[in-house]
Amino acid sequence: MPLPVSNSHAADRPAFGRNLTYGMLDALGRAIVIGEYETVGFPTEAELAKQNGVSRSVTREAVKMLTAKGLLSARPRQGTVVQPASSWNLFDPDVLRWLLERKFSIDLLRQFSQLRVAIEPEAAALAACFAGEADRTAIADGLRRMREAELGHEDTLDADIAFHVAVLHGSKNPFYAQFRDVVSTALRTSIRFTNRMKGHSASIRDHEAVANAIASGDAASAREAMRGLIQDVIDLIDQVERERS
Repeated sequence: MPLPVSNSHAADRPAFGRNLTYGMLDALGRAIVIGEYETVGFPTEAELAKQNGVSRSVTREAVKMLTAKGLLSARPRQGTVVQPASSWNLFDPDVLRWLLERKFSIDLLRQFSQLRVAIEPEAAALAACFAGEADRTAIADGLRRMREAELGHEDTLDADIAFHVAVLHGSKNPFYAQFRDVVSTALRTSIRFTNRMKGHSASIRDHEAVANAIASGDAASAREAMRGLIQDVIDLIDQVERERS
C-alpha cells in the first residue's frame, strides 16, 4: 500500500519527481509521526520501493536519514522498526515540523515556549554585550519588517521570525545560533496561535524594547524584555487552558 497522503499537506510537500529522496523522507516522516505504523510493522526497503515506484537506493537513503533523526532503528532479526517518540530528535527541524503539523497540541506549544524562555532571554543579554554593527542592523531590520507587516507590506510570520533569529545570531554564541532552525519552524505555529488568540499580531513595542536594550548594550534590560515577551505567550496558553477546563 502506498504511503498515505494528507490532502491538507499535499501542496507544500516536495514532489517525488523533483527530489525523490526528500520526497520519500518527508512522506515517511509524516506517516511515522502521525502513527501510521503503530499497529503495523514498518515496511522493508524493497516493499517501500515497490509501493512508491522509486529505486532501492532512494528508499535506503531516506530510511538512513530517518534513522539519524531518531525515528527509525535497525535491529538484528527484526529489521527496521519505528522508535518511540522519546527517541526522536526534537531539535531536528523536520521532526519538529511533522510534530507541529500533526493534530494541534497546546502542550507541545507550551513546552516549546518553556524552551524559548530558557534560551532567548540569555541570547538577548549576550547580544547586548557582543553583537556587532551588522547584528544590530539585522535586529533593527527585523523590527522594521514587523512594522511594515502591520501595514500589510510584509509577511507577519517572516518578519517576527527574522527578528528572533537575528537576536540569536547577535549573541555571537554558536550554540544559541544553532537554535535558529528550531525557532523558525516552531515560531510559525506559536505566532499563528497567539495572533489568533489575541486578535492581533505580536507587540511591536515589546520587540522594540528588546532591540533598544541590545542597541544600548544593556544586557539586564535585554534579558528582561525578551523574557517578558515570551512569558506573555505562556500566560496566554495558560489562559486558554483555564477557559477550556
